[in-house]
Amino acid sequence: MPNMVVQTQGLTKVFKDFWNRPRVRAVDDLDLDVPQGSVFGLLGPNGSGKSTTINLILGLLFPTRGQISVFGRPPTDVATKRRVGFLPEESYLYRYLDAEETLDFYGRLFGLPAAERRHRVESLLRMTGLLEARKRLLGEYSKGMARRIGIAQALINDPQLVILDEPTTGLDPIGSREIKDLILQLKEKGKTVLLSSHLLADVEDVCDDVCVLYGGRKRAEGPTQELLRRERLTQITGPMDPRTIDDVVRLIRERIGEDTSVQVGPPSERLEHFFLRVVEEARRSRAETSGVTEGAPTLDFLTAAQEQEPGASVLERLTAQPAPQAEHIAEPAPAGPTSSDEERVIAELTRPGGRDQKPSEQEGPTHEEPEEHAEPQVLERLTRGDHEEPHS
Repeated sequence: MPNMVVQTQGLTKVFKDFWNRPRVRAVDDLDLDVPQGSVFGLLGPNGSGKSTTINLILGLLFPTRGQISVFGRPPTDVATKRRVGFLPEESYLYRYLDAEETLDFYGRLFGLPAAERRHRVESLLRMTGLLEARKRLLGEYSKGMARRIGIAQALINDPQLVILDEPTTGLDPIGSREIKDLILQLKEKGKTVLLSSHLLADVEDVCDDVCVLYGGRKRAEGPTQELLRRERLTQITGPMDPRTIDDVVRLIRERIGEDTSVQVGPPSERLEHFFLRVVEEARRSRAETSGVTEGAPTLDFLTAAQEQEPGASVLERLTAQPAPQAEHIAEPAPAGPTSSDEERVIAELTRPGGRDQKPSEQEGPTHEEPEEHAEPQVLERLTRGDHEEPHS
């Protein structure tokens, strides 16, 4: 039996009004099991509880009743959050940063070294087709471009669980196809993807299992192909001449009955496949475009889920004892000023008044002079009985 990355039991969330009275039951007695290395889809119309369920799994909301575990731990665990990547339904990004600065900022939050940040930022920009627009401010991005940079920030930490809330919203068919290909690539790496969407075609293409929500309750769940299979119908595909088709229809009616409805005709191509085929032919002809370029097919920095070890949490880094200074010296210092000279220069630069001001000229008390001997404050001078101006 596969390991379960996300498990919920009796999960219930009730939003209350100002008087603490139940107002909306967004999630009602929900049981979910998301196996490792799978793509799990949450389906449902608007207001069915999909986004609330995701916020509960992320630890952004607290359940009214029930239990949640992510990697076997509570969703509020700090170390667990480092293993999760999240794309919200709306990408709230700082509009005055460009794409490189945005991804570098999120990389710093996860404590990535500078060289690794640069490598991942370039790989993600190439994957999303934003490499040519990496210096543009996010405030100038279209909704589809902002969606792409949001997906890139969700992958900057190489997460083991990727939660995507409506990932293809605002994307053109090309972008939607690239995101679906990326989801399949994450699955190949052993990652677990939790996908929330109301676009059924997207879910059908990539999800192994789906759960249909309505009114906060689970209405159907199971493997995608089994839920979509129509047992009483049979489809035959393949090139046939008219005579063969007539023979097949006649044989079916002889075996089942003359009144059996048999529809014969060429299969139709999905509009998405037709559109992508036309665009691919235009790209092969090197047609010019000013829009988003084609994304890269792979991300080389992604690691397999079974090979990745959870890093130290932010709390662990903040509470860790600082290491001795000698341990940070990787190689002998180059010829030049000694460490004592450097310390003296730094002390002069950081002294109030700057390097050019002598200690005797500094304002306020120094470490050698008690604070009570300092020059009286302006308020003290104004409140004294003597209002005479001091002699120059």
